[in-house]
Amino acid sequence: MTDSRQPPNQQWNAMTEQWNEQFLEALEANVEAQAQFVEQWSETVGDVTEDQEVADGVEGYARAYQTWMDASEQMATRVTDAIEGEDVDPEEFRDIWLNTANEAFKDVMSTTAFAQMTGETVGDVLERQQEAEEASQETLRTLGFATEEDVLEVGDRLVELERRQHAVEQKLDRILEHLDEDSDSEQ
Repeated sequence: MTDSRQPPNQQWNAMTEQWNEQFLEALEANVEAQAQFVEQWSETVGDVTEDQEVADGVEGYARAYQTWMDASEQMATRVTDAIEGEDVDPEEFRDIWLNTANEAFKDVMSTTAFAQMTGETVGDVLERQQEAEEASQETLRTLGFATEEDVLEVGDRLVELERRQHAVEQKLDRILEHLDEDSDSEQ
């Protein structure tokens, strides 16, 4: 913060120094974010083999890169505005970078390369989940506990027994009716 008792020239120098520090921090954050973005994008596109998917991935990266460059220009413009005396809220710089990050990630996430990578990851997760399920079922069997498969089999057998019991009851009812008819006709 600047001291209001300082001469205006010193206040201006202190404010300019603060803006320069904030600009350098923002620029450093931009370069770091771009490096992370390029690294993530490279990992995503690294497994893509088809030409169209590669081309789509490159286009997505190019759009994201342009988004970052536009943000850099916007930052430089706002720093210049601040140096020229315009009242610029420091939170505006943060907002520029946050919005840029969102837009750049949208540019990459809308590519077929990203969709393929996501699909492969989901496939791998589902495969690992199935393997874990099979291992847990085998462990339960080994320990002598009922598995989900065992419980379902018992349930199926119970349903079949109920169906058969109902069929036997219907036959018995018909036999009893027939016997009742025979005894009524003899009387």
